[in-house]
Parts: sequence; C-alpha cells; structure tokens
Amino acid sequence: MAVRVPSMELHRPPPSVSGVRVHKMIIDAGAYPSPLGYGGFPKSVCTSVNECICHGIPDSRELQDGDIINIDVTVYLNGYHGDTSKTFLCGEVDEASKRLVKVTEECMLRAISACKHGTSLKKIGRRISEHAERHGFGVVDRFVGHGVGRIFHSEPMIYHQRNNMPGQMVEGQTFTIEPALSMGSIDCDMWDDGWTAVTTDGSLAAQFEHTILITKTGAEILTKC
Repeated sequence: MAVRVPSMELHRPPPSVSGVRVHKMIIDAGAYPSPLGYGGFPKSVCTSVNECICHGIPDSRELQDGDIINIDVTVYLNGYHGDTSKTFLCGEVDEASKRLVKVTEECMLRAISACKHGTSLKKIGRRISEHAERHGFGVVDRFVGHGVGRIFHSEPMIYHQRNNMPGQMVEGQTFTIEPALSMGSIDCDMWDDGWTAVTTDGSLAAQFEHTILITKTGAEILTKC
C-alpha cells in the first residue's frame, strides 16, 4: 500500500471486486489485514482495476474479460507488517495491456537488483524510469514506496521516478518498492471515496510491489511466494 503525495481532485467510486475471501484467508492464517481501518480505509485489501492506479476499495463489481487488476495485500503478523502487490490479467487481455504488466514487474525487479548497503536511494527511481521509458510507459510520481516493519508506513520514502533526493540504503533496512506505470498520462485524480487514484485520461495502469530487506551484498525479497 503506497504512501500518497497529497492534492488530487475528487470524483466517483471505483470499479473493483469484493475482498471478503482475502479477509478470511488472512484471519484464518492468524494475521491481521493492515489496511483495515488504516486512516479510515474500509476494507482489508486494495483492488485496483484498469485505469485505477492504486488503493481501489473492493466492491461488488464483477471482473470482465480483458480487465487487469492489481491486488495489494498487507498483513500484520508476529509484530511486523509485510506489504506486497501484483497485477493480474483477467481472461483474454490484449497485447498492449500484457506488455504494460510485464514491463511494470520488470521495473520493480530491476530496481530491487540495484539495492544493497551503501547504494543511493535515488538509484531506484533511475532504474525504474530508464526501463519504463525504453518501452514507452510513464512512471506515476504521486505515490512512493516506504519503510515497513513494526510500523506500517515509515521512513525512508522511496521515489520511483528520477529524483535527486538524498539518502543511502543501510543494512537491515526494510522498505517497499512499488512502481506504478501508465500507458498514457501519469497524472491522477482521486475519486470521492478519498482513496482511489485513477489516471486522468482513463489509460490503463499497472503496479507491482515487494517488501525487501537490505543486506551488505544485495536485497532479500521478504514477500516472495
């Protein structure tokens, strides 16, 4: 679940899907869904469909053939939060949408591969931007990754676009990398639920996320299945 950089307009509620099964799965595993009640968020998982960039609130809308959906799950277990998301293809999806999803995941993995103790945090944004731009996609800059562990959202803030922010990675740090790419505009609006961010031009967006642990020689993915 990304941290929002403030100031967007309000519109309508999101098209999404029910999160009841996810809630039950988390509770049955002895964990707690971190988003539930966080800042007033009403559900246990974020489901973001098509032009929805992130933080979509699950509802009763049925998924359609050709949709793409990001499912963002954070759980609290044994005193720690773990945060991850993945964009899935629904049925027969066109090649352009498949490419968007593929490149977004590649951006995340390329950024993770650059991480280790002593590396500048801004290298993450450079790696993501270079790969996204090479394939003709834009990197949404409204949302950032974040420190995560005993606290759901903490320092450092992880910028996914090119930036000159200070800071270096430190062994033992845990944070998320969660780039969101768009086929069109990287600008976004907020719907009137106060959470759901969508592309201003209605173009498709995809996102992937992992929680990682910085080590002396690299990064360990903590949310890998």
